[in-house]
Amino acid sequence: MAVAMPSSGEVLELGRGATALGEVQDAKMSRRHAQVRFDGRSFWVTDLGSQNGTFVDGEAFPKGTVHEARRVVRMGDSLFVPCQDLRPFQAEGVRLVEGFVRGPAMQGLLAEVSRAASLGFSLHIHGESGTGKEGVARTFHFHSHRRSGPFIAVNCAAIPLSIAERLLFGARRGAYSGADVDAPGYLQSADGGTLFLDEVVELDLSVQAKLLRVLESKEVLPLGAWKAQPIDLRVCCASNKDLRALVANGQLREDLYFRIGRPEVTLPPLRQRPEEIPLLLEQELQRISPGMGLHVSLVEECLRRPWPGNVRELLVELRGAVQAALMQGASRVEARHLGPGAGASFGPALSRAPEAQREPPRQRAPSKAKPLPPDERARIEQALLQNGGNVTATARALGIHRTQLRRLLERHALTPPDADEQE
Repeated sequence: MAVAMPSSGEVLELGRGATALGEVQDAKMSRRHAQVRFDGRSFWVTDLGSQNGTFVDGEAFPKGTVHEARRVVRMGDSLFVPCQDLRPFQAEGVRLVEGFVRGPAMQGLLAEVSRAASLGFSLHIHGESGTGKEGVARTFHFHSHRRSGPFIAVNCAAIPLSIAERLLFGARRGAYSGADVDAPGYLQSADGGTLFLDEVVELDLSVQAKLLRVLESKEVLPLGAWKAQPIDLRVCCASNKDLRALVANGQLREDLYFRIGRPEVTLPPLRQRPEEIPLLLEQELQRISPGMGLHVSLVEECLRRPWPGNVRELLVELRGAVQAALMQGASRVEARHLGPGAGASFGPALSRAPEAQREPPRQRAPSKAKPLPPDERARIEQALLQNGGNVTATARALGIHRTQLRRLLERHALTPPDADEQE
């Protein structure tokens, strides 16, 4: 359950029984758990001597010390996300809209999309990969006058150049070898409805010219035909690239840009709408494994990570975590079930020095600890490799405290690659 907690002043004190929490009470929180102060730019958290501790962005800190909170604060089983302006959340909240999880930012954007659709405009959707551009295109179709017609979604990046014209514009019988029957294209299939062209900028310039002709004349000429067919459709396009820059580089026709590039909406990435993450996780978990629990550590870890692949990546990694939990016989999905690279930013591969230049590994005393299972050892080593040997980052990826990871490294003679225990 998500609740907005505005601060009446600069300082907000949180704990079990706090007025700000209303009916949402957490038995694992102390009565006076922590204090949150906003200085106009940043949020600062002070633990007030709580029994179970306070975690800021995944890290515990000593009682009485002050730490800046950027992504998430955990107290007991409750998570708090810093937000400088609560008014949109208070007005709109997070809810399901046409089957999709939508926070305040997305609800405002969808209202703009609906207006464009009702006015009969075309629409260009700009956004990073995985932000949900097709879902927005479906909203555009649903709110248009052609909602009763077909919605045809086409991934232009997946169309081979050699058959792009045939797939888009169709072909008449005998137009080429093997064309035994008339074959409608995507444009004819979308007649009376909406054609969604995802990554339209991937189309060849010659195909772009023919597409522009169709949009201007409202007629399509299939391959092998001598007479054009009238067509009535609305085109909605999407791309994760800057269209004006592509025009300047000669990758997109200027005249086509003026036909499909405006109006434009830009989808915010998932890292800018963290309020959607808990409901996204809960909805997907109930879809793929009803009855399985969602542990607070998993939600906390997902709130911390940047998710460069956005919603698509989040849901894929959740499915992987559910599989890992089921294989281990767990009844709930926890942070430890996430893959070490899930939601992490992509970076350069870890460079390794030649063997002759590499310092010999440090000698460790023989350990009497029970050996790590091979799969767990491999998981830790992979996380170390992906995080460049940085112990703090690796611990975050594994969902454990860095002190615990250091003990594992020492106890089982695990050495961060090409690095001593970096911070």
